[in-house]
Amino acid sequence: MGYKNEKLKEEKVFKDPVHRYIHVRDKVIWDVIGAREFQRLRRIRQLGTTYLVFHGAEHSRFHHSLGVYEIVRRIIDDGFQGRPEWNDDERLVTLCAALLHDLGHGPFSHAFENVFDLDHEEFTQAILLGDTEVNEILSRVSKDFPQKVADVIGKTYPDKLVVSLISSQIDADRMDYLQRDAYFTGVSYGHFDMERILRVMRPKEEQAVVTYSGMHAVEDYIMSRYQMYWQVYFHPVSRSAEVILTKILHRAKYLYDTGYVFKHQPTHFSSFFDKTFLLEEYIALDEGVMTTYFQWWMKEEDRVLADLSSRFINRKLFQYVDFNPATEYEKVIQLSKLFQEAGLDPEYYLVSDSSSDLPYDFYRPGEENERLPIFLEMPNGELSELSLQSNIVDAITGKRRTDHKLYFPEDILLEGKDRNPLYRKILEMLKR
Repeated sequence: MGYKNEKLKEEKVFKDPVHRYIHVRDKVIWDVIGAREFQRLRRIRQLGTTYLVFHGAEHSRFHHSLGVYEIVRRIIDDGFQGRPEWNDDERLVTLCAALLHDLGHGPFSHAFENVFDLDHEEFTQAILLGDTEVNEILSRVSKDFPQKVADVIGKTYPDKLVVSLISSQIDADRMDYLQRDAYFTGVSYGHFDMERILRVMRPKEEQAVVTYSGMHAVEDYIMSRYQMYWQVYFHPVSRSAEVILTKILHRAKYLYDTGYVFKHQPTHFSSFFDKTFLLEEYIALDEGVMTTYFQWWMKEEDRVLADLSSRFINRKLFQYVDFNPATEYEKVIQLSKLFQEAGLDPEYYLVSDSSSDLPYDFYRPGEENERLPIFLEMPNGELSELSLQSNIVDAITGKRRTDHKLYFPEDILLEGKDRNPLYRKILEMLKR
């Protein structure tokens, strides 16, 4: 029968709060789930620092990866199988790409990536193609199978329909994380009728499309995404925690580069600081390791590193105010000088942060980050871009919303304002 088509003697199921059950029958999928690189995802939260705002958001990328796999499995096995546009030979590579699409995420994901200038998709591909358990398992299917999975994740796979199921404006990745993140944060924004969307999805040569009768379910999905980004993903308090986390790593790197002698040498970070790390070191780093260092660094002699680490561990976050960088640029420069004069390094204690999202867009050739639009299959069989049929989607199409915040340690300023007139002046400028 061959490893590619080998089935488990008995179907395995995972109980799941979002999809009820996640079904595994393929031996390859079961083996990949058991690989050490995939099990590592249990130790990386799906939402980074968001658990400091929504206390239920402790779910991991392991949860999410299983969820994406289950959605793709249902799309293929329940919706696409037997349709002439779907090539069932692509089934296993699609399922593996769905399961492994987040394999390369580092601890605290995006903050970690930004500090060390990394790309989790590149590391996903490196793990798939490197000397890893996952690679060894996938190679049993065929020698070129790991490369095929990596190509799907890298969006270079020749079958564009397969890629669209993993990465598009209506893909299994988004459909899982919106519902899963809504469930664990306790909000209502991320819920939409996924069952309806899966029923009306149809395979086409370039991508999956939705029948016209399912348009309202897709509208609901897009609005859910919009609300989740502004109410959860871009929550200003979560961004405050991420700002502090980022500054901890920046400070530790600065101290390392300048020869500072740590009480607890950052042996797990040193190769990242000087960009000499190996793939094995990347895989070994998880949020438990990072949090342990932050606890140690609370007792460092360097006051900035100790303070920032304590803030993160004990949730003593920065306060924030709205600001417009176009009109308040000079004000920020003045504030920066005042912080410096007051003995607060503005590099670490006066931080601007911006969030931006484009909820839906249509294809604009030549633009950066071109987006393949969502197409509806009309009753006559023709395809029509979603915003041409939906007034709701048309109203937000191509409209980017951006939010700017200025973060600072209000507690320090309030505590010292009676002793230090500069602190009072800073607070007045910040209108706190």
